[in-house]
Amino acid sequence: MRINFAKIIALTVSLVTAGVLLLVYTLLQNSPVNLTGWLVLALALIIFLLMYLLVLRLINLFIFRKINPIYKTIQNLKVPDAKLRKQLEGKDLIAEVNRDVEVWAKSKSLEIDKLKELEDYRKEFLGNVSHELKTPIFNIQGYVLTLLDGALEDKTINRNYLERTEKSINRLISIVEDLETISKLESNEIQLKFEKLNLIKLVDEVFDTIEMRARKKKIELVFDKEYSEPIWAFADKKRIYQVITNLVVNSISYGKDGGRTKVSFMDMGENYLVEINDNGIGISKQDISRIFERFYRVDKSRSREQGGTGLGLAIVKHIIEAHKQTINVRSSVNEGTSFVFTIQKDNPKKTL
Repeated sequence: MRINFAKIIALTVSLVTAGVLLLVYTLLQNSPVNLTGWLVLALALIIFLLMYLLVLRLINLFIFRKINPIYKTIQNLKVPDAKLRKQLEGKDLIAEVNRDVEVWAKSKSLEIDKLKELEDYRKEFLGNVSHELKTPIFNIQGYVLTLLDGALEDKTINRNYLERTEKSINRLISIVEDLETISKLESNEIQLKFEKLNLIKLVDEVFDTIEMRARKKKIELVFDKEYSEPIWAFADKKRIYQVITNLVVNSISYGKDGGRTKVSFMDMGENYLVEINDNGIGISKQDISRIFERFYRVDKSRSREQGGTGLGLAIVKHIIEAHKQTINVRSSVNEGTSFVFTIQKDNPKKTL
C-alpha cells in the first residue's frame, strides 16, 4: 500500500488550522463578540478544505520542482514541464520516482552484466583467433627460414618444405574466408538464392566429396533408409550444401574408427527435419551450449590434429538462421551426437 506523504502533510496542516479556529471560537465565547456555533463550524470546514487544497498544491509543486530533473533524467523525457506535470498529475511523485529508480537500476545492472559477458567473450575470441593464426604463421616462418638457410638447394628437402608451407598458407586462407563468411552472414551482406533442390541428391554429392576422408577412419556414410523419390526443399543450394558438408565432416572428425554417420529426414508439416547422427565420442553437457561459438573446440588438442578452422559449426548456425530455420544438437559422451535442423519444403502440402 502506497503512502502519499503530501496528502498526509496537507491534512495535518488543515486539521491544525481548523483546531486553532475552534480554539479561538471557544475563547470568543467569553468575549462580547457573539458568533453562532453553526457559522463557526461552516467557516472551519471551509478553511479546512481551502487549507488542505492549498497546502497539497504547494507541497506537490515543491516536490515536482525537486523531483522533476531526476525523473526526466531517469526516463530521458524531452518534454515540456507542463506536459510532464500533466502526465504525473494525481500520482504520488516520490513513489513513482522510487519505482522508476528501481526499474532503471535493474536494467542498468543487466546491461552491465551483459557488457561484462560480451567483454569476456571478446577476450576469449581474440585469444582464439590469435592462437589459430599463430600456428600456421609460425610453421610458414620455420619452413621459409630453413629453406633460406640452405635447404632450398637440397632437392630432397625443398619441395617437401614448400608443400608444407602451401598447406599452412591454405589454412590461413581458410580461416580468413570463414571469418569473412560469418561477418557477411551477421551483417546480412550475403543474399540467399532460394531455389528448388533435392535433398537426397545433395547429400549424395556431399558423401561423394568426403568419401576418402571417411574411408581413412573406416566410417560408413549412410541414409537411414532407401529413398526412392526425391525430397524437394526450397533453400539456397550452395549454403545448405555447406551446412551438410560441415556437419558430416564434423561427424567424421569426432567419430570412432569403424563407426558410421547416418543422415535421415522427417516430415514436419511445412518443413523437413534433417538429422546427421553418429556413434562417435559425443559431447559433454557443459560443452553443448558453446559448440556453435567461433573457434570453440570441445577437445582442443584433438580438434587441431583433425584440422579445420574451428568455425564450421558457427557458419552452420548462421546459415540456418539466415534461412529463418533452427538447428539443435543432442549428444551423450561415448555414445554419439545428432545435429538436427529444419529446412523449408518446396511444396508444403507434400509429405514423405
